[in-house]
Amino acid sequence: MLNLQDYIREIPDFPTKGILFRDITTLIENGEAYKQAIDQMAERVRLFGETDVIAAPEARGFIFAAPIAFKLGLPLIPIRKPGKLPHKTVTYTYELEYGSDSLQIHADAVKPGMRVILVDDLLATGGTISACKHLVEQEGGSVVGFAFLMELAGLHGQNKLGGTPYTTLISYLGA
Repeated sequence: MLNLQDYIREIPDFPTKGILFRDITTLIENGEAYKQAIDQMAERVRLFGETDVIAAPEARGFIFAAPIAFKLGLPLIPIRKPGKLPHKTVTYTYELEYGSDSLQIHADAVKPGMRVILVDDLLATGGTISACKHLVEQEGGSVVGFAFLMELAGLHGQNKLGGTPYTTLISYLGA
């Protein structure tokens, strides 16, 4: 069993001074580490119980969600920035520290009562994944769990998950 944290490259002062960026490219460039991460995340997703669909925000969320959905035989709903989906969409706009942002899904993607697991590479402040949760719920779906490769626990993003269970493979105590 590999220590997946050994495959996360740390880049100081990226994208701005004072930030320690956790780079997943070194993990996904290693076939054995990437497979183990997918296998472990999929196993933990199974523990959330009955699930109808996996959903994930672009772009790094797709890297983990697509193989997990494939492994579990579940459909995948892509959550995108505005203007990226070709069919009729629904939008959720949310506030950021300075301004706002929006996410979209196809209008027919989430059916009322659908049980959804949201997958992403990182739980940091929780803003994006919380917006994904609101978007799913706005369409009548129910988010039954979250799965992340890693979390920055010191940023308390878990507080924005609304008490919904979540799992992460790697937890960094600081920011």
